[in-house]
Amino acid sequence: MQQLHINQFIETIHTELLPELQIASIDPHDPVVVKHLPAPWQLVGAGNYAAVVCHPNYPEVVVKIYAPSRPGFEEELEVYRRLGSHPAFSQCFYGKNGVLVLKRLYGVTLYDCLYKGIPIPKQVIQDIDTALDYARSRGLYPHDVHGRNVMVYEGRGLVVDISDFLHLETCEKWDNLKRAYYWLYLPLFYPLRLRVPYFLLDIVRKSYRLATSIIMFISRLVRQTFAKGKFINIAKNKFCGR
Repeated sequence: MQQLHINQFIETIHTELLPELQIASIDPHDPVVVKHLPAPWQLVGAGNYAAVVCHPNYPEVVVKIYAPSRPGFEEELEVYRRLGSHPAFSQCFYGKNGVLVLKRLYGVTLYDCLYKGIPIPKQVIQDIDTALDYARSRGLYPHDVHGRNVMVYEGRGLVVDISDFLHLETCEKWDNLKRAYYWLYLPLFYPLRLRVPYFLLDIVRKSYRLATSIIMFISRLVRQTFAKGKFINIAKNKFCGR
């Protein structure tokens, strides 16, 4: 997008959007609430910390606005700074005071592809793998990459949400999704063009989240027990004069 258009768009944001926009985050576990959005701005989507809106005169970009007191803006801005320009990711053209101007990505999420029976070719999975490797080469840590955060557009893969790419802890969501893709989707769903109702997708999603939470809890418990036992053994050795 040309710099002149970006500057015009930024001016429109500050003169027409922000003075009238009313956005609130009532619960950090629920999407933010946009109470008022001036015309002709349109709501694209809302997450737990921010809302994304667009203007019909600027179809190439969207505006992501963080709700007051919600964290994550500086971290997301840093992720985009490191990513620079890459075909599988959005790009940040402006970031200040909780407002991001981003390249708009079009497509259908893998989650919705399953519901609509839209084919997901191998190229999509390969594109996302390549994109995540690129992110790692830029000092980032791909995190929370799942079926609702990646899209298919004209047979190619896109990564939508990069806000958690500074998190150091290991995340296996994408690896688990790939296993399901190669072991289940390709041999069964792909050739038959099967559709999966949303209620079944939600059951799978919630079951996966529950199973992951249980595994993490057990892992922490084992580590704590091991650490405690090791501490006791050290104490005994010292007490016994060993």
